[in-house]
Amino acid sequence: MNTHKVAAAAILLAVGLACQKAAGPSQQSGAAAGPSTTSPQRAASPQPPPPAAGASAQQAQPAQPAQPTFKPVPPQLPPVVARVNGEAISGTELEQAVRALEGQVGQPVPIERRDQVYRQMMDQLIAYHLLAQASAARGLMVSDGEVDARLREIRQQFPSEQAFLAALSQQKMTVDKLRAQTRSQMLVGKMIDTEIAPKVTVAEKDIAAFYEQNKDKFNQPEAAHLSHILIRLPSNPAVDARAKARAQAGDILKQLKGGADFSALARQYSQDQGSAANGGDLGFVVRGQRAPAFETVAFALKPGELSGVVETQFGYHIIKCLERRPARQVPLAEASPRISQYLTEQQRQQRTAAFIEQLKAKARVEILI
Repeated sequence: MNTHKVAAAAILLAVGLACQKAAGPSQQSGAAAGPSTTSPQRAASPQPPPPAAGASAQQAQPAQPAQPTFKPVPPQLPPVVARVNGEAISGTELEQAVRALEGQVGQPVPIERRDQVYRQMMDQLIAYHLLAQASAARGLMVSDGEVDARLREIRQQFPSEQAFLAALSQQKMTVDKLRAQTRSQMLVGKMIDTEIAPKVTVAEKDIAAFYEQNKDKFNQPEAAHLSHILIRLPSNPAVDARAKARAQAGDILKQLKGGADFSALARQYSQDQGSAANGGDLGFVVRGQRAPAFETVAFALKPGELSGVVETQFGYHIIKCLERRPARQVPLAEASPRISQYLTEQQRQQRTAAFIEQLKAKARVEILI
């Protein structure tokens, strides 16, 4: 379901700069697609180093702060839930923001967290209105052409115009409202680019210091660049279905050994939707991402070598190894762009949050629920 994308594009994107924590730089590329027994492993976000050996459990696990309590939010929101310098935040706007959040996380807000989520979303909307007002006060402008281009991007996220309009209807939005919110969102973006971005600086020494403090996060395990062709098996396949799939895989293998192009046959025959269009290319696969039978064979192959027919719970695979990459620590020069991006976004968010607090200190904010 793509309904959340409309509201997310118009409301939450700019606010999230100040309210969401930046994700750490990923040290692993080429996450594999296709059938696997577990989700693809991804490098962890930078975290504080573990406690020194011998540290007590109490030292290693600091006491958790008490959970804050939130004022109850009425089941039925009033027409106006807050005012920011006299500008109303409607109950509909708050509900739309919460629905967008639910769409992003893929599940409804738990009943026990309703007050917390609504209050936190209210804070985000207040911040958003403050930024929008600040952009207007500075005379920032967004042209109709810029708005039209952004709306085209939003429309392209839907399979058809009908699906786009249906999503608007489900969000209780109109095209005109979306256009107005999109313009406001773009103004907030310009506000941040004008007020915050020029003040963000990340020095080479900061990147080097981050790398040294988080070296363990830049360890890259052994990986193999693989391609495969998959002939799927249905759940609880009959004997004849299993035999037919096995025979088809065997015929493809025969063609490959006869000199046929692997990528072409993968596009023609592979039933792994995640990789078939790419000629069966899975990218770099790390141990633990795939079914054990698949990995046992794949990590025994040399570059350029082809496997036999390999059976897993997903069906019959033919695997080709394209490249092997030994375990290593990603060097600073290679990690530097991602670290710079992470530190830049982190600083940008911190400065945006501080700027919002300055705006709040001068603002008249009325919360009516």
